[in-house]
This record gives sequence, C-alpha cells and structure tokens, in this order.
Amino acid sequence: MDLKSTLLEQTLVYRAWQAPFVEQKLTPIFEHNDLSRVRRVLDVGCGPGTNTAHFASAEYLGVDINERYIRYAQARHRREFVVADVRDYRPAFQDRFDFVLMNSLLHHLETEEVTGILSHLRSLLTDDGHVHILELVLPEERSVARVLARWDRGRFARPLPEWKRLFNEQFEEVLFQPYTLTAAGATLWNMVYFKGRSRT
Repeated sequence: MDLKSTLLEQTLVYRAWQAPFVEQKLTPIFEHNDLSRVRRVLDVGCGPGTNTAHFASAEYLGVDINERYIRYAQARHRREFVVADVRDYRPAFQDRFDFVLMNSLLHHLETEEVTGILSHLRSLLTDDGHVHILELVLPEERSVARVLARWDRGRFARPLPEWKRLFNEQFEEVLFQPYTLTAAGATLWNMVYFKGRSRT
C-alpha cells in the first residue's frame, strides 16, 4: 500500500480529504429523492459514517470493511454499523432495504468484483426499493478531472459508457446522471449518479 492509501485509511485524514465535497457528491440524491420517505437504508462502504446524518428518520445500517472507520462511526453517530465485506453480508429474509447506497466504492474494485457486488445487492432490495450509486468517472478527454481520477487511490475509475453497461446489467435504469465536483469554478472530478431497481 502506498503512502497516500495508508494515510486515507486513517479516519481523520479521510474525513479532512472528503469534507469539502461531501454535500456536492450527494446533490443528485437530494434532487431526485425525498429522503424523509425512506424506510430502511443499507449504506455500502459507509466509511466513517459520512452519509449517516441524512437518514435520521430511517432505519440505517452502515457496512464497511475498515474497522477504524466503523469504530469512529459507531462512537459518533450511535447508529448500527457492521465491519463486513458486503459480498459476504447475508441478512435475514425480512431484512431488505428500500434504499441501498454506494458512494464512491466501486472504482476501487475490478470488474468481476463490481458485477458480483451489484448482483448480490439486487437481492437485498425490497420490491419497491432502489439502488443509488455515486461513482467516479474517468473522462475520455485530457483534463484536470482525468488527472485526478488517475491519481485516486481507487484504480478503476471508468468512462461513462462502461459504468452504464455495468449498472444496467444488474438493474433496470431509473436515472443515469453525469455531474461534476468543483472548487473555485474548476471541475475537479467527473461523477455519475445511477438510480435503479431490480429487474422483473
């Protein structure tokens, strides 16, 4: 593991790095969903509980493989958090979720792993539930955003068509919305928001 990745494994460093962009990242979710109507949330790759406060009125479960992140989240938010690899997470039949969130997780994983996780998460949705995915896009043109995507500790940022293909293999598309994260008017990262439901 390189120095950058080692530092970002530390909870306070990770939070400081993410802080300026937390709300920007979630903007499409706020625009297209009424979070007050959400019943049960599964936050996959929840980190130190970055998204937790937005689901105060819902049952909430955060899952992350990083034990440091989970310890911090449990102490800070007093919600339910589990140290686990989501690929191995098997809830009871009644434990299904109408809101499954993945915020910037999949660009850390190879394609085969992404396919496996998405397939598994499909089985955790309620009949009326949706998956909500926020992901880092690798721009095809030369730009600051492309350089930063390449520099990210997640080695698998993908172009928009590749994300669209992966998501639509497992879910029926409700929304596929590209957007950007900016600072001082400059685009730093290209992102995409996907909302989908189980295929019938």
